[in-house]
Amino acid sequence: MQAGIPDTTPAMNVNRLCGSGAQAIVSAVQALMLRDADFALAGGAENMSRSPYIVPDQRWGAKMGDIRTLDMMLGALNCPFGTGHMGVTAENVAAEHDISRAAQDAFALESQNRAAAAIEAGYFDSQITPVDVKVKRDMVPFLRDEHPKATTAEGLAGLRPVFQKDGSVTAGNASGINDGAAAIVLATATAAEKSGLKPRARVLGYAHAGVRPEVMGIGPIPAVENLMAKTDLTISDFDVIESNEAFAAQALAVNKGLGIDPAKVNPNGGAIALGHPVGATGCIITIKALYELERIGGGIGLITMCIGGGQGIAIAIETL
Repeated sequence: MQAGIPDTTPAMNVNRLCGSGAQAIVSAVQALMLRDADFALAGGAENMSRSPYIVPDQRWGAKMGDIRTLDMMLGALNCPFGTGHMGVTAENVAAEHDISRAAQDAFALESQNRAAAAIEAGYFDSQITPVDVKVKRDMVPFLRDEHPKATTAEGLAGLRPVFQKDGSVTAGNASGINDGAAAIVLATATAAEKSGLKPRARVLGYAHAGVRPEVMGIGPIPAVENLMAKTDLTISDFDVIESNEAFAAQALAVNKGLGIDPAKVNPNGGAIALGHPVGATGCIITIKALYELERIGGGIGLITMCIGGGQGIAIAIETL
């Protein structure tokens, strides 16, 4: 409503955990295909820094003894099927796919370096809508992602494992905890033409898949395979691939499982460097894919990500 959209316009919330932003796009596409709408606004928002703490026992009043306080942010980071924190699932993926700590750290460093180069080149400037944020007494324009940081191989190697005593997943080779938001406008070709609008890309297809919850990070592998089966595309047909880096371990497993050329994947850095605001990331990386495709002269893009609980989602787009 604050965007000027009439209050007669229907809306809904989507919760597919990490895949929510991408699912919002898929749901919008489905509405357009079913002629439930001519235009649709899809996106996602996440405010992890303001996730509340709740006291569930207070509903009926506190009794004698200690009471529990639960961190609701962990609700999106712990598997609902009892397999533990998402970081534990990354450790499982690393073990099953023989991915070393050194490989994870090297991947994380490359993500940081690519993001730093893209920021320096101004690639994200046109993608980010500046927002004034109050810092102490001043209003400061938010122009750049805050999560990227100067990183070295030595610094990454010195970090301790977070989720298992002898593990390989660290704060340095995992995505960040972030706030963020993104949105895109979709339309049918007929509606866009009647309105005098020139579409920048079209959605070629989408797909989902399920995997074992304890290795949820490999969800993109069957999701992308399903997408390619539906669209008759091959992995080499994609010119730009935005594959969410929930953890370096799972990102490497996905690249290996799909036979992806690493040069095509997250060319401007991924979530390890830029962050992973869970509900928004799917839409954010769709926008990243679109802008990068336009920058290199057009082509076909793949957007994919794992989903907590054991799923994957994938979307294919083509510039026009």
